[in-house]
Amino acid sequence: MKAEVIAIGSELLLGQIVDTNSAVIARHLAGIGLDLFYKTTVGDNLGRLTATLRQALARSDVVITTGGIGPTADDVTREAVAAATERELVFDENLMGQIETFFASRGMRASPSNRRQAYMPAGAIAIENPVGTAPAFIVEHRSTTVITLPGVPREMEHLLVSRVIPYLHGRLGIRGEIRLRVVKTVGIGESPIGELLADFMEKGANPTVGTLAHLGQVDVRIAAKADDPESAARLIAPVETEVRARLGEAVFGADEATLEGEVAARLRAANTRAALAELGSAGLASGRLAAAAPGQFAGAVVLSEPADAERLGVDLGASGTAEERARALATAVAKWAGAGVGAAVCLEPSPETSPPATRVSVAVATDSQRDAREYRFGGDLLSIRIRAATLVLDLIRRVLPREAS
Repeated sequence: MKAEVIAIGSELLLGQIVDTNSAVIARHLAGIGLDLFYKTTVGDNLGRLTATLRQALARSDVVITTGGIGPTADDVTREAVAAATERELVFDENLMGQIETFFASRGMRASPSNRRQAYMPAGAIAIENPVGTAPAFIVEHRSTTVITLPGVPREMEHLLVSRVIPYLHGRLGIRGEIRLRVVKTVGIGESPIGELLADFMEKGANPTVGTLAHLGQVDVRIAAKADDPESAARLIAPVETEVRARLGEAVFGADEATLEGEVAARLRAANTRAALAELGSAGLASGRLAAAAPGQFAGAVVLSEPADAERLGVDLGASGTAEERARALATAVAKWAGAGVGAAVCLEPSPETSPPATRVSVAVATDSQRDAREYRFGGDLLSIRIRAATLVLDLIRRVLPREAS
C-alpha cells in the first residue's frame, strides 16, 4: 500500500512556520510498515488543494491531510475533500454538540464561525477531537482512504495515535513495521561513503541503505520492513555489521548517539578530563563537551585574537605552521587546566586561496600522544565553526581508547 501526506497552509509556503506534522506522520506510518511515497505542501486555496487531492487519490491508497479544518474562511480542507471525492458537505449536529461542550468545559461559548467545523463530506467517519475544536474525519472513497487531521501539532498527533493508527490496523488490515537504524560517522564525506556502500545503496533490497549529510557528519540510514520489530532487527544486523566494517573508525555511534557523548564516554573510561583552547570558533566545541561531560570537562579558554594566546604562554605570532600553533595551544591548555587531554581549534583567514577561505587547524595533546590536522573551508562563519567543533571533538575521540564493553 502507498501513502501520501498533504500539509495544508499558506503559512508553510511563506516560511512562517516549519512543517513538523509531515515528519511526525511519516514516523508513525513507518512504525506500522505503511510506505509513504509522497509529501506535498499546498496553500489555502480551494482550487489548488482540490487538484492536489485528486492527484493523490489517483496514485495513493491512503491520503492523510493536516491543516485547514479550523473555523475561518481560509480553512478550505473540508470543501476540497468533498469536491475531490464528489460529495456534498453536510452538517453534523453531534459534532456541533461536541464543539460546544469543548468550549463550555473551559468556561467559554463557541463562536458562530465554529459552526463551520461541524460540516463534513457526506458519508464521512467523524473523529471527535477531545483536545481541540477541530473534529477530524475519514472518507472512504472507492479504493482510497482520505484521513483529514488538524494542523495544530499537539492535536494532530493525539488523533493520529489514538484513532488513525488503530483505524489503519483494523480497517485496512495493515501489518508490519519499518525499523530504522542510523549509523553515525564523522571525518568522512558523503561521496566516499556512497562509493564504499554503493552495492547496498543501488540494489534497493530489504533493508535499504541511504545517507544523510550534516555539517561535519554523515548518517547512514538502514531501513528494514518486516512483520514485527524482531524480524526487522534481524534483517538490519548483518548490514550494519558490514557498514561498520567498511567505514571503520569513522563510525562513532548509532541512533541517538552524539559525538560529544562518545567523547565523554571515552574520557570516563580513561579516567581523565579534557580542556580546550578555541581561537575564532566562539567556544562551540567547549559548549558541546561541557554539556555532555561536565565531570570530564576541565575548562576552556576562548580566544578572539591570536595575541590573546599569551595568557596561556603561547606566542602564536612566532613562525610555524597552523598545525604547530594548534598543537602548542593544546599542550598549553592541558597544563593550564591540569587536564590529561588538551585540545585546540584555530580558525584563521586564508587569503592566499581563491576564493578566500578559512584555515581550520585542530590538535590534541596527551602525555603520550600529539596529533594535529589542518583543513580549509569556504562558506559562512557559523557553518565553519560548527564543522571545526566537530573536527576537534572527533580528534579527541580518536586519540582515546574505546570505552570497555
